[in-house]
Amino acid sequence: MKKAGLLLMLILVSTLLLTGCATFLPMGQLYTEVKAPVSAAGNISYSKVGTATATSILGLIATGDASIEAATRNGGITKVKYVDYSVKNILGLFGEYTTTVYGD
Repeated sequence: MKKAGLLLMLILVSTLLLTGCATFLPMGQLYTEVKAPVSAAGNISYSKVGTATATSILGLIATGDASIEAATRNGGITKVKYVDYSVKNILGLFGEYTTTVYGD
């Protein structure tokens, strides 16, 4: 009986650790720090950069505005050239999500 319980527990823990959501960014179980493109429009030369950030604490509380609109406003950008996205997450305890807009 103990072997069956231990085996069941091992299967449950393995399933929990080895499965995850399919995302376009690679996500680590312990730590994630990734940058990726969102979009680009032809010419990638730019004169201004704007960022916008949202944070998450314990996966329970999330605040901030990481929208492209907020990033363009923060950078004084009127013509968007391209957009990047970055995420940093530590054990699901703290997350930081940043949108960076490049343009004129």
